[in-house]
Amino acid sequence: MQYYPLTLDKLLEHAAKWHPEAQVVTGAGHDAKPERVTYRTLYDNSRKLSAAFAQIGLTQGDRIATLAWNSQAHMECWYAAFGLGIACHTLNPRLGVETIAAMVRQVGDRLIAISPDQYDLAVELVDACPSLTHIILLEEPGNPVPSFASGRATKLSRQQLLYRSLPSVAWGGFDEQTPAGICFTSGTTGAPKGVVYTHRSTYLQTLVLAQRDVIGLGASDVVLAAVPMFHANAWGLPFAVPSVGARFILPGRHLDGASLARLIADEAVTVAVGIGTVWISLVDHLDAVGGDLPTLKRVLIGGAPMSQALMDRIESRLGVAIQTSWGMTELSPLGTVTPADTIERSAMNSGRPAIGVDLRLTDAEGRPLAQQRNAEGHLQARGHSVVDRYLDQENDATDAEGWFDTGDLAEIATDGTLTITGRSKDLIKSGGEWINPGEMEAILGTLPQVGQVAIVGRPHPRWGERPVVVIEQPGDGAEVSDADIAGALEGRVPRWWMPDAVVRLDQMPLAATGKIDKKQLRVLVG
Repeated sequence: MQYYPLTLDKLLEHAAKWHPEAQVVTGAGHDAKPERVTYRTLYDNSRKLSAAFAQIGLTQGDRIATLAWNSQAHMECWYAAFGLGIACHTLNPRLGVETIAAMVRQVGDRLIAISPDQYDLAVELVDACPSLTHIILLEEPGNPVPSFASGRATKLSRQQLLYRSLPSVAWGGFDEQTPAGICFTSGTTGAPKGVVYTHRSTYLQTLVLAQRDVIGLGASDVVLAAVPMFHANAWGLPFAVPSVGARFILPGRHLDGASLARLIADEAVTVAVGIGTVWISLVDHLDAVGGDLPTLKRVLIGGAPMSQALMDRIESRLGVAIQTSWGMTELSPLGTVTPADTIERSAMNSGRPAIGVDLRLTDAEGRPLAQQRNAEGHLQARGHSVVDRYLDQENDATDAEGWFDTGDLAEIATDGTLTITGRSKDLIKSGGEWINPGEMEAILGTLPQVGQVAIVGRPHPRWGERPVVVIEQPGDGAEVSDADIAGALEGRVPRWWMPDAVVRLDQMPLAATGKIDKKQLRVLVG
């Protein structure tokens, strides 16, 4: 058989050749017109940017950073780098400058491509990171272009680079194990760690995503990526969507309910992907102003667990089927997904793994459980798109058999569906015994008066730690009493698990990735 390296340039080349008129649309907010481009034009622009990168002096093995929202320009920059064998390091603009700078210095990025509103932050990064020699401005609709100030780095705009008359450069031709992307973990349970995706691992993940019981995309779909491209490569959508020739909708920095409602309606979106808080915002907007989104059929939710009550509300108001999922940066990131045609829908059901991901349960010492079904254990994973070693680490992140400890506690049902029951680092040790907050969070999440819920440990002079419930109540004025919470847990968990206190917040603190920040909550209740 032919040798056909699995490199990412082939994905966009396929879309440009076989779906040349399918569009990539970048939203500009609820009061401006979106920008439209075909896959053919996006491919041509990416090739031109590759030539400009080569002229700057970038070559295979180099690394560049992006500090940008979801847009056509950002996507062009990605493929321009991929085609040359340059790794693309996505940065989260919601993190602090010192955290981002430390990542850039570790990776050694030579260039940073930015959304216009990130220019001031980019200048600070250039000052703090000697490896950065160029800033590339990615023009985006509805995002005013700043004036360039003086500074150490060479500053160029994407438009300037596209207008240069440069000889074309070849794409591909390098080993499929070449690094393609670098993403850092969220750091919610420790220091962020770099995960390096290869062309091969990402290509294989793309083939998995397109399967019917995963995201199940086709050329007739219109896909909205409300998950940022700096969150584990937007869960693989910038690869999976062009691979099937579907129309791709990128909302830019506009994730408010009004902007999303207009974009979904105007572009006839059929599949939408993002964390739960995005869809709560959309539902809140529709409840306030009225209207429906009849073309929207499916919503894929990940990133953080959602309560059953919130999931039911979103499904009912939008008239969609919600696909719950589980994954992490180290898994590229999707590990399991519930099929869209699942009959019994549960916020706790994370679905089954697709081909290429294997799972097992172990005890706390890493020994496989004799009973792998209907028992709780520590979840491990291995597969073609699972991390082997973190960036610049001397030791593998896996054991001798290639199993990666996810840090999650889980159960696997008889039919193979996965339920995440908690994080091992979130366990509360009280009186020498372990309390699993995830189990209680799942129960309380079914109460209609509860929006988001988290349970954390608070120091106790006698018992070491005791559980405290923290809730964010929905905005409709519904209230939940301490008695309601106790009643929901009574008889369903051991009596010594019963929380000592209930703390109510107007808004749950979230980490930069949209997950509930339990580190902040522990400080709050401490």
